Amino acid sequence: MKVLVYGAGVIGCYLAHALCAAGNDVTVLARGRWKEQLEQNGLRIRHHLQRRETLDRPRVIGDISEDDTYDAAFAVMPYHKIGAILEPLARLNTPVVVLVGNNMRPAAMRETILRSTVCPKAVLFGFQVTAGRRDVGNGLLICERAGAGTMDIGGLHDMPDEALRAKLEAAFGGTGYKLRWQADMEAYLVCHLAAILPIGYLTYACGGDMTPSTGAQRRLMWLASGEAYALLRDQGVPMPPDGDDRYYRPGVLGLVMRFLYFVMAKNRTIGDLVACVHCRNAWQEMRMLDEAFDAVIARTPDAPMARWRALKAQMPDWDEVARIYGSRSEGGKQG
Repeated sequence: MKVLVYGAGVIGCYLAHALCAAGNDVTVLARGRWKEQLEQNGLRIRHHLQRRETLDRPRVIGDISEDDTYDAAFAVMPYHKIGAILEPLARLNTPVVVLVGNNMRPAAMRETILRSTVCPKAVLFGFQVTAGRRDVGNGLLICERAGAGTMDIGGLHDMPDEALRAKLEAAFGGTGYKLRWQADMEAYLVCHLAAILPIGYLTYACGGDMTPSTGAQRRLMWLASGEAYALLRDQGVPMPPDGDDRYYRPGVLGLVMRFLYFVMAKNRTIGDLVACVHCRNAWQEMRMLDEAFDAVIARTPDAPMARWRALKAQMPDWDEVARIYGSRSEGGKQG
């Protein structure tokens, strides 16, 4: 298959690696110094947990050519930037576009693409479970992942047809990379914020590094996520992936999540790759996601969100976050 990956952050680069490993004809759209590194040295990834490095040589471009055609395109951009590329995606000659990453306006983005598209398109949404950072100076991407990679993927409120699912699964054939099909990605993306925003709040509360966090703070982070999931359940929001909200309730799964929080906080390397670099580098995205979730909370004005608000109160306000991290660029993950 001929596949375009639009965006070359951590998520996009690992996605390109998986597609290259499956034998596809892969094109990556990148810009700036990172584009130069990819062109000169190829896509070098250090897989942290797997203790190995890989090198792929996808085609690298800086802009879309309307003469090019692709069997599929994955757009992998931070939430605060993806709106700017919807029109170029509409002009792209491909039958399927997958918007990968955090997204609180999926319906509007889908409509924007379909309103201006040059050909019939399916617009899907995905979230890839991968983290890490880019070392732009050395042309190296450091990736944190479990297994061969996973993407939760589906339509806005429907399951793609069998032919389209088979086509996309074939693009990853033989790599072990898994597509987990979801029937309501809008609900998935809202639920995801219940899990990640408290991590961001604690990261900012601890100065961009969770290492000094206390056990009480990490418990508050877990409780805050539990409150958010309970709010969404009360609002009638589905809970995809099925059962994930149980990690934020008392019980064995809750203990597992709290242990993972401990590892993430106390192992600085893992904490940076999984969360903190992204919070420091993509504070604009985190701010927009926080504002979007505030609107979700406002649907239930009397919602008991005391833990959520208590944790958020420990971090600086967003203007101060912008002052602290606004000049930083660490090549953090996208999504």
